[in-house]
Amino acid sequence: MQKTINKSIRLMTGIGVAALLCLAANGAQAAKTLVFCSEGSPEGFNPQLFTTGTTFDASSVPLYSRLVAFELETTKIVPALAQSWSVSDDGLTYTFKLRKGVKFHSSAKFKPSRDFNADDVLFSFNRMLDPQHPFHRLAAGQSFSFFLDMGMEKIIDKVEKADDYTVVFKLKHPEAPFIANLGMDFASILSAEYAANMQKAGTPDVIDREPIGTGPFQFVSYQKDAVIRYKAFDAYWDGRPKLDQLIFAITPDASVRYAKLKANECQVMAFPKPADIELMKNDPAVTLLAKEGLNVGYISFNVEKKPFDNKLVRQALNLATDKQTILKTVYQSGGQIAKNAIPPTLWSYNNKIQDYPYDPAKAKALLAKAGYPNGIEIELSYLPVTRPYNPDGKRMAELIQSDWAKIGVKATLNTYEWTEYLKRSKQGVQQAMMFGWSGDNGDPDNFFATLLGCEAVRSGGNTARWCNKDFEALIQKAKLSTSQTERSKLYEQAQVIAHEEAPWIPLAHSLTHTPIRKQVIGFKMSAFALHDFSKVDLGK
Repeated sequence: MQKTINKSIRLMTGIGVAALLCLAANGAQAAKTLVFCSEGSPEGFNPQLFTTGTTFDASSVPLYSRLVAFELETTKIVPALAQSWSVSDDGLTYTFKLRKGVKFHSSAKFKPSRDFNADDVLFSFNRMLDPQHPFHRLAAGQSFSFFLDMGMEKIIDKVEKADDYTVVFKLKHPEAPFIANLGMDFASILSAEYAANMQKAGTPDVIDREPIGTGPFQFVSYQKDAVIRYKAFDAYWDGRPKLDQLIFAITPDASVRYAKLKANECQVMAFPKPADIELMKNDPAVTLLAKEGLNVGYISFNVEKKPFDNKLVRQALNLATDKQTILKTVYQSGGQIAKNAIPPTLWSYNNKIQDYPYDPAKAKALLAKAGYPNGIEIELSYLPVTRPYNPDGKRMAELIQSDWAKIGVKATLNTYEWTEYLKRSKQGVQQAMMFGWSGDNGDPDNFFATLLGCEAVRSGGNTARWCNKDFEALIQKAKLSTSQTERSKLYEQAQVIAHEEAPWIPLAHSLTHTPIRKQVIGFKMSAFALHDFSKVDLGK
């Protein structure tokens, strides 16, 4: 026993002494315990309130279920908490038949007295939809960003309970991506009974801090910036996980994550450095999984701040950025150059658009035409964490800084701790900012509306704070059509406008990799860059 404890202490970096001592004391190493080296701390544990992938990995994937779900390797929509659904001929009424016998997690503060039912669906959506709902303004100053980014409050008219296991959504207008939207993380179902109990106890905010869901794993504890612990939920509606315990070891440095993987201190790691890919391919203890990413990495210009209110400046900086060198140096050629807001694997991609070439001379002339013949001074904020769309924000920023200097643009680089970085992006205090996106539902609207739509300016997802009426009219019209052909044409036109107005520099679409230890069985890469352990097992 002492040998196990000493080993745990040596492995404390990123996992935490207390957590490992607890594992040893409980004999959990003899059980099936998988350690996942994740890249960052979660913003929080309720996906209704946050928009980042670290939140989704840390909360909704292990903890929550939704009415519908996506197959891991595709964007096909399949039943989840809803066993089936039907849509009225006019596209305004969606009726969901709910699964019976679904259990909620329990905790020291909450012991569920009933199974999941329609009341939980109504609570989960009305909380986001109704400003007068008692839990709407509860969440410590947070807004329901994703819900608002998707314009859901303008889509859903009301949610009604037909009976305990039938829920009806009435829409204000037809919405082509509606079912796909319900498979996204912000649509996770919370427990109405848990909320009522906590409200009665005078601690209603607990539902956002201590998650209770119907997912495959149950929350145990969170040591900030170090470790999240889960245990298998025996009564999970889709079958108990094969893993007994799941540990997220928060390890921001990709090199440290790989060192832990090689030492078998973790069995799955997030987002390896491109420079380590060849080593992983030749590592006999590691299987390297790869998938084309449904993602985009970009620089957004805050068009509410000078000089980015000038389209010519934005176009000049596009021309001044050497994307080929960025792809080779940062992505190690593990991806492709971006010219649009959506990846080429997604339908409606406009391949006829000609990307801005790397042309410093033309960029400098355009800057002078914009009224800045002597250059400008700006701030460029770069990502503090590894993301699936960007493996090394700092290195990318240094390359861009050097490129822009050639046309007289002095860029001061800055960054912040991840949660502060996200907070600033939503507040609109930034000038130029490095960001990116991994698709959530396989629909182009998930990129266009969420990242460049006018509603997303208000909620903070549109970090460029760019609201163009012509672009907006096209993407809103596309939502109303049930014809994918018609929607594609509208989105193709919208991409022409975005390219001309240049609120971004689209940089790259990355090839995503997930290295796993050989003993990991059944892990599948997600089309949406999430890490799902519900069907994973461990061999010897």
